[in-house]
Amino acid sequence: MNLVVAIIKPFKLDEVREALTGLGIEGLTVTEVKGFGRQKGKTEIYRGAEYTVEFLPKIKIEVAVAADMTEKVLEGIRGAANTDQIGDGKIFVLDLGQAVRIRTGESGTEAL
Repeated sequence: MNLVVAIIKPFKLDEVREALTGLGIEGLTVTEVKGFGRQKGKTEIYRGAEYTVEFLPKIKIEVAVAADMTEKVLEGIRGAANTDQIGDGKIFVLDLGQAVRIRTGESGTEAL
């Protein structure tokens, strides 16, 4: 099992969700986050004053998947979140040692 963590632009959330549900993913966790990478923030003008926004709003998606689904999920997220612009985000894959469904006690891939 793997935990796929994706940091994407907020307006791409619906497209990514649709791509994942099309692959048969039944659940995911979404968190609003702020951060920066190579983009290093951006400069904006408000009421004539220039200021720098150092931490940009992003969306963090976490999906636990069976190992054989990992590549499909990566391609689904990448395809749906891509704008070919700086700041599109990143995808991380972590090994997931155990998963347990609280209600039924199912564990492993059955809990996903």
